[in-house]
Amino acid sequence: MTKLEDHMEGIINIYHQYSVRVGHFDTLSKGELKQLITKELANTLKNTKDKPTIDKIFQDLDSDRDGQVNFKEFISLVASVLETAHENIHKE
Repeated sequence: MTKLEDHMEGIINIYHQYSVRVGHFDTLSKGELKQLITKELANTLKNTKDKPTIDKIFQDLDSDRDGQVNFKEFISLVASVLETAHENIHKE
């Protein structure tokens, strides 16, 4: 595997570390998403201890409105965070 493939596998593994905890094993509940964000993205996503912030992120991600965030919906968060990180690197 190449290094980029290792990182992609890492993202999938982290998603599954949280998605298996409650309910369906391959979706994130709001609580699972909050745990993932506060533990894995605390430096990138600010104010994540704030319930309205988590509610907004969850609502924005849950595009099919089924009350869960599936992997495809989760990827939009990863893409957004990655884009912000890229922009921040160019500002430094």
